[in-house]
Amino acid sequence: MRVTPDYPPVWLLAFIGLAWGCGRLLPAGPPILQPIGWALTAAGLALALWAAALMLQSRTTVDPHGQPQALVTTGPFALSRNPIYLADLLILLGAALALGAWLAAPLLVWALARILAARFIRPEEARLAAAFPADFARYAARTRRWI
Repeated sequence: MRVTPDYPPVWLLAFIGLAWGCGRLLPAGPPILQPIGWALTAAGLALALWAAALMLQSRTTVDPHGQPQALVTTGPFALSRNPIYLADLLILLGAALALGAWLAAPLLVWALARILAARFIRPEEARLAAAFPADFARYAARTRRWI
């Protein structure tokens, strides 16, 4: 049996590593970007924790490969169908700014968003649509994927 590290936090850490490398190679940005970066990282962490707590409270899985037991539509899920992935992008953007990779930040965030959508969001939404056909269709019609 092969265990795969194909989970969003692994991808996020890899991209933060890329941001760190870019921060060493590219010219440093304005000093104000560092505290802004840390604030964005903290906001992303808070958003991820809030969304995960709501999922656990609803007794559904936070495992992106797991089978959903409930459709959570309150809290941050009322604004985004994927607040934890949105939080990952905020964390990456913040880390990139804090680590001095401000020039690479847009490309890094875009690339991670593409990976998250392809590897996690689309399969998760397919499982939600199969488990909660009418409810998920209504939810998806009124709530955007990101924001």
